[in-house]
Order: sequence, then C-alpha cells, then structure tokens
Amino acid sequence: MEVMAYFQAYENYFWEWKTDEDVPGDSGYHNNNLLSVPGVGAIAYRPYVMEILKELQPMGWPPFGALLMVLYAMQDGYTDFAGPLRHTADFYSVGNFDFDAEKQIEFLEKIKLLPKVYKQKQNRIILLQTVFNNGNNRVPSFADACLRVYYKRPQQIAISAEKQHAGPSVLNKDLTALDLNDKFPTVQSIIDAMKGLIEEPELDDEVVQEEATAETDQDFIKELIEEPKTFQVGSLIKRIWSGLRIPMRHLSPGEQPIGGISDMANKGDFHRMLLSEFANDDEVFMNRVANNEVLYIQREIPPEENIFERIILIDTSLRNWGTPKTLAFASAIAVIKHPKAHSECKVFALGQAGIPISLNKVEEVIESLNQVSPVLEVSEALEKFFNEQHTEKDIEVFFITHPENMEDEKVQKVVHQNRDRLKFLVTTAADGEINFYKHHLGTRKHIQKIKLPLKELWSNPPQQKYKADQGNGKKTDLPQNYPILFPTPINTIEQFLYEGEFYILSSKKQLLKTYLSDNYYDRHSYDYYKTYHGCEVLFENISVKPRGQFALAKNKQQHFILCQYQYDQKLISKLNLNTREYSEQNVTGLHIPESYNLIYFGKSFYLHDPGSDSIYKINIDGKISVEMISHKDKEIEKNNAKAQAEVAKLNRSGLKMINNFNGIGINKYHDLVISGNKLFSASENTLNFSKNKFEIAFFAERNKNKFTFPDGSEIITDSRGMLTFRSSNKSIEEFYIPSTANGFLALATYTEFGGSEYYLPEHALLKVKTMDEMCDRFLKPFIEQILNYGA
Repeated sequence: MEVMAYFQAYENYFWEWKTDEDVPGDSGYHNNNLLSVPGVGAIAYRPYVMEILKELQPMGWPPFGALLMVLYAMQDGYTDFAGPLRHTADFYSVGNFDFDAEKQIEFLEKIKLLPKVYKQKQNRIILLQTVFNNGNNRVPSFADACLRVYYKRPQQIAISAEKQHAGPSVLNKDLTALDLNDKFPTVQSIIDAMKGLIEEPELDDEVVQEEATAETDQDFIKELIEEPKTFQVGSLIKRIWSGLRIPMRHLSPGEQPIGGISDMANKGDFHRMLLSEFANDDEVFMNRVANNEVLYIQREIPPEENIFERIILIDTSLRNWGTPKTLAFASAIAVIKHPKAHSECKVFALGQAGIPISLNKVEEVIESLNQVSPVLEVSEALEKFFNEQHTEKDIEVFFITHPENMEDEKVQKVVHQNRDRLKFLVTTAADGEINFYKHHLGTRKHIQKIKLPLKELWSNPPQQKYKADQGNGKKTDLPQNYPILFPTPINTIEQFLYEGEFYILSSKKQLLKTYLSDNYYDRHSYDYYKTYHGCEVLFENISVKPRGQFALAKNKQQHFILCQYQYDQKLISKLNLNTREYSEQNVTGLHIPESYNLIYFGKSFYLHDPGSDSIYKINIDGKISVEMISHKDKEIEKNNAKAQAEVAKLNRSGLKMINNFNGIGINKYHDLVISGNKLFSASENTLNFSKNKFEIAFFAERNKNKFTFPDGSEIITDSRGMLTFRSSNKSIEEFYIPSTANGFLALATYTEFGGSEYYLPEHALLKVKTMDEMCDRFLKPFIEQILNYGA
C-alpha cells in the first residue's frame, strides 16, 4: 500500500483537496493546501491537519475521511456534514451495497453540541484521541512512514488530490469509524470519557479560592509588579493598603468574642486547651483527654451560612479611562486581596452593560484592564445591576468611578436610590487622588483621602526583559473591523452597486463595503483621499472560486446572496453569505451564448445580452432556478448601464498595503519602523510611511502577528491593512493606524480620529482632531514609553 493512498481523494465524495492561493502551504509546496467539503466550505488547511496527525501518530490514524468529518464538526458557526454524507452514501449505494449515514450524522451532531472549551487547544487532541481510541480501521504502522514521505516529498499530495472512483470498501471504512453512537450515547458521555485527560475549565477557580491566604496574596502582588503590563496597578496596591480604613472582615454572630466562663467548653482545638490542664499528672491528663473532660478556651461554634457578599463595580466609561482606570483596578485588588479580607467578593466592569470579570490571576488582570466602554456615563448599567441582579442577597457594593461622573444627574439619581446597598463610593482622579465615601443611615460620609505619588511609584519599571509566550503558537485574535476603515485593496474579484451602496469582493475572499463622498467634482474642497474612502469587512473566508462573473443582492430575510456564473463550466451558483447555504445548476441544456453577462435588476439576477430580446431570470430566494424570458424589460438595459458607470468610479479607490510584516522596531532617530518603512510627518497634520534608511536601535520580539517590545508594549498586525498599538503604560489608550504604503494615514482610538478622511467611517461618532494633536497624545508617548524602559 503506497503511503500517499491514505490522502487519496475520490469522486462524488464528502471531502476534497483544494488550493487557496492566498495562503502558503507548508514544506515549500503551496498547491492543494486546503481540505474542503465540496460546495459547502473549508474543513482545515493542510499544515494544521498534518500537525493533528503528528499528535495522533502514537495511537494510529483513523480513516482520513472520518478524521476530517470530526474536525469539521468541531468548527464554530455554520457547518453542513449531513448533506454531503447523505449524498456520498446514496451515490455509492449500488448493487449489494446499501449505505446509510444517519448514525454517523447523529454522532457528529453530538461533537457539534460539545461546549467550546472541549474543542480548543490541547483539548481538541484529547477529544480526537478519545473518539478514535480502540476504533476500527486504524493504521498504526503506516502513520510514521506516511509522515516521513510527506515531509520529504510534499508534492506527492498532487497525486492524491486527483480524484478516483471509490470502491465500497473506502466509504465503509469511514462510516464504520464514525459509527460511535453506541459508544457515546450522549454529549455528556463524550465529556465523561475525556475526564482524567482534559483540562477542566472549573479547576483553576477552585484552586484560587483554596489558596486565597495572606501569603499567596503577597505573591500575587509581586507577580503584578514584575509583569510590565500590570506593573502600574501592582505598584499601587501596598501603598493603598497602608492607608485603607474600611472594614475588611464581617464576623458572623457566632464568632463574636464574649469572654468569661461561657467561652469554656470540653470540645475544641488542642492549641486552645486551658494551661491548667497541663498541671495534672500524665495519667490523669490522658484520662481526661480520652473522656472528653479537658477544658478549652473557646466554645464550639455552630456552622453558620455566611450570607454577606461584597461586590465591586468599576466604571469603564470615557472619563474613567487611562490613569483613573489604573487607580480603580488597583483599589479593587487592594480591597479583594487585603490580608484581612475573607468575605466573598465579585467584580463587574460597568459600561453599556455590567460584565463580570475576575482579578485572581495576572492574565485576568491584563485582560480586564482592556475593558473600555465608549459611553459617557454608566447610570443605565448601574441601575440595571441593582434592579436585576443580587436583589435577594445581603450585599455590600463598592462603586469606583471618576469624580466628574458623580456630578452627572443620572448617576446621582441611581446612586441615591440605591444608597442602602451602595455601601462605599470610591472616586479616582488622574493626579493620583483616591477618595473613599461611605453611605450610612441614608447619608454619605467622606471617610478618607489617599494621595498616591504616581511619579515616584512608577519610576522603576521591572528590569527583566519581557518574553513573549513562544509556547503558544496561536495567532493573536483580530476583530472583524476597527474604529476606522481598512484601506481598500487594489486586487479585487468584482465590484457591485446594490441599492445605492458600493460593495467589493476582494481577492482575499472578503465582501467589503465602501462609499464615495457626495461632492466628487469640487476639486477645491476634495482631493483624492476625500473623494474615495476605505472599507469595512462584512464577510470573510467566502467559499468561492475567483473566476467567471458575479452579482450581489439581498433576499427577503436581508441575507446577502452572491450569484456566480461560470460560462466555461456551464454553471450558475448561489451562495448565502450569512448562512453559507449553497445551491448550483448546470445550464448546459439551455445553450446560453457566451455574450450573456450576469447582472442584478428588480429583485432578481439575470443573464443578459444587450443585442438579444431573450433573457434568463435567476431567482434570489430559495434553491436556484433559471427561467428564460422571451421579452425583457427595457428598464434593465438602462439600469445596467447606469450601475456600470457608478461602479467604475471605484476603480481608483484601492491603495497599496504593507501586509508582509517581517520586522518592527524603532530607529536611532526614534521613528517607528514597520517592515522597513518608518512612520514620519512630512508636513503639518500628516502621517506617512517612507523607506527607512537608518539603523534599528530597539527591536520588537515577534510571536505570530504580535510584536512585543522589552517594556511589554505591543503592536498587533493585521494583513488586511491595520496596526493595533497597546502600550504597557495603561494611561495611553489603545490606538490604530492603517498600514498603507502610499498616501496620508490616519490615527484613531474608539472615541477620537485624526488624519485622512479616507479612513473615516461614513456614520462615525468619533471626535475629529488634528493629526499633530493625535500623534502628540498617542504615538509619541507610545514610543517614549519604550525608549524610557529601564532608564
């Protein structure tokens, strides 16, 4: 048996090899780099599947098709394994062979319903090992040789990718390997089988609760100080402890010290035994111990339920960003981790809603510090918290906010209405001042003011070099869109005008939305970058071949429908971009001439030829159908000409991007350098990239798409044309700059914008500032934080 036979593809089968030209393959071979379900969507890229097979090598490989179907069922979002499996089973059910895939589909549904945590990271491998352990048709001796041949001659995959006719035995192997309903009757049975191997998601929380002692809290504060991203928070906590004057522990009634003879009993701990007991001789003493006659200093306390609960609410609205937010988190951790604090404590970040957060680990603190909200005040979230949550418990609430927020009438009203449960109010200001207030008997009393010397406390950042987590091979997650627009790509498959709005199908298989300024022709008011604009991403990873003609529309459910016409294949297809539903029809029998073009008009797609009276109508809703109409509407011709003229205006909107990020640093003149291009200001209120000709003085360490400087500041790259800047100084907000090679750039946060209007969203709520002002507030402090590290 040849080793490449394991990867053999078959005709009319439920999986196939494909090539994604935008993604390089591993081992220097770039073709056939994607495994896919025909007509539905991608399963996984070849390098990823090979890594999976490496992990499964010791136990032997399951049949390749069975493995792919389980990997496909693990995916989030829309998946369709039922249709392709049924189609394959029906196709190969001939003669004495009658295949039924319903049991296999039922098992894959259970994999789909598994909680997400069991299908991530190492748990994914454990799930595969559990499912295929002691399974049928495994190939243990074959796996090692197959991998060796593949990595030596990966181009042999091309032989496997040529589809052959599958004999009944091929399909039988895959279906038998997936016939696991009896072994795993329920979703919970799969989880139970994984126990003992899996990283249980609840385990970490339990350990933290058991170790919440004064000693471990001290270690936790030390960890915060030694981590560059949390140094500013951690360095404040002990200083806050030294001046904090609020009750840290509430004793239950049974634990109140009373004294006197009532505190003596004949049950208790040996370290509380009365000293007079030791005056007895050894024989009498041992006899009293054996007969429970020894007296102890404290009476036995009956177990009581501690119904007291402390909740901390941290305001993450606009005024509480930067330094006030750093002080807020430091104050919260100081209350939670105080050596004398033993009450249960929960924390919520208030913005547009109340989001529960945890501050028990350094990683959780880093993640929570990134919680920001663009709202001006949080009265709505605060009121919702008191109305809908914790109404049945005896709670003591801390609300940490900015002093200016307490001047807002809506916030004042909610605070006053809930003053009986809002026990403590804490305000944090940018100058390091923290004020504590207490509500008692309906009135608010100022308890204390702590003024922290921020410059002194933050003057000595951690000296050890920050090391990126090389063990985590995962790419940093990227949002679908940013507060500003992406640069429009130069390479596109098709451009559309639908209901007066412009859309682009890019060569990266994305559907983009863009727009043009209304005043195209007033050159005194608009230059190139004001007439044209960037784009936002609507859909990614669209399963479509970049060939033929395309048209775009929306169905009755307002889902985007992409229609494709391939004349050489005599094939018309429709893809619902929202649900990924796909249908196609071969139109060979209609004998449509080559001169016909695919267009959209009046709630339908058409194949249209200006010189012919006949036209072919293609429906938008439901499965695809093609109908020939003898007499076409005259408005179609007029509308199509107008639409083509409008779409042609997009032809100059694309920009060249920097999307191959191979090095980031700061040169000796303190300019930020991205892949050999430096950021600089050529004239007033502008920002551009130009070729860097100077030596790099500070390098960032790379981990996939994240570049980390020694102080912990990060730049996250997005090949679609965007850079994200996260400073280790949390008073500098996260900001974004497009990675456009030519032309003026923009700099924006979630609330402010400066630079070229090309990147300004059509209906933006951003405050527009000058580019010089934005650079002074964000870019320059970002660079200075890196340069001043350890100085």
